[in-house]
Amino acid sequence: MFIKKFLAFILGGSLIFTSSATAFAGVPGAAQPAPAPVAKQTPAQLQQLVAPVALYPDELVAEVLAAATYPAQVVEADRWMQDHKNLQGQQLANEIDKQPWDSSVKALAEFPSVMANMDQNLSWTSSLGEAYMSQQQDVMTAVQVMRQRAQQSGNLNSNSQQKVTKQQNTIVIEPAAPDVVYVPTYDPWVAYGAPVVAWPGWYLYPGLYVATPGISFGIGFGVGFFGGFGWGWHHWGFDWGHGAMMFNHRTYVSHNAFINRNRFANRSSFAHGRSGFRNAPHGFASHGGVTRGTSNHGGVMRSHASPGRGGFGGAHGGESHGGGGRR
Repeated sequence: MFIKKFLAFILGGSLIFTSSATAFAGVPGAAQPAPAPVAKQTPAQLQQLVAPVALYPDELVAEVLAAATYPAQVVEADRWMQDHKNLQGQQLANEIDKQPWDSSVKALAEFPSVMANMDQNLSWTSSLGEAYMSQQQDVMTAVQVMRQRAQQSGNLNSNSQQKVTKQQNTIVIEPAAPDVVYVPTYDPWVAYGAPVVAWPGWYLYPGLYVATPGISFGIGFGVGFFGGFGWGWHHWGFDWGHGAMMFNHRTYVSHNAFINRNRFANRSSFAHGRSGFRNAPHGFASHGGVTRGTSNHGGVMRSHASPGRGGFGGAHGGESHGGGGRR
């Protein structure tokens, strides 16, 4: 009888301890389990991640990588763009400058199809941003590896839309003309010679995809209207020699508390809730991170088609004024 009472006492005490620990788990100041470390991605996985953008001009690649660390802002900005299609040129640039987005997100507004593609492929976008945050040098190496593959396969060359130059082991891509940027159109899974495994659930966004192994060009984006802002074109790029992404001639540092990519695995997680984003312009704590920032968009558009050419870089999250073209 004594043994039974003793065991009952021990069991009851352990249940009370367990319940107390559970109850205090959500109390502010209570010890919380450390977040699981981000798993490092292999070179092959990183090459798969950067394949859709590795052949973009350097400045645009930099804007995409930086903006990918703010996936919630990319969603808000894309929905904002959809709701303000009546804005054009300088008026559009002025309104974008007022938004509370990171400079990289504002800059991407100059290339609405690129931004829309990032919104449509949120799982990829957040994974790309997470990889950049945790493996910056490896991501930049992956971009160079894919450019080398495209060049060796005959799909990356200088032409009237782009200039491709090689500096030792680094391939630089920049616009052929300083005032007009052409976004290359290609199949990211076949443009590099040997096929690349497509990102799971990848959405082929119209205007950025062509069902051939080569590269072509469509609309040119004039960067004049956005160029006057500190977040616009020419403020971004790479210091390939030192393995750094640049914004305004300083190393760019994302200040977003990065959100786990699993939260963006499905665009329905946002429920297309544009009203929710409007009510929280400076941050998205419910999605795991607080964001701030700046962005840009464009003006003159020129249409051209042809196979493809590369550029300089920029430095840290700030503000500025600019121009560009809109589809």
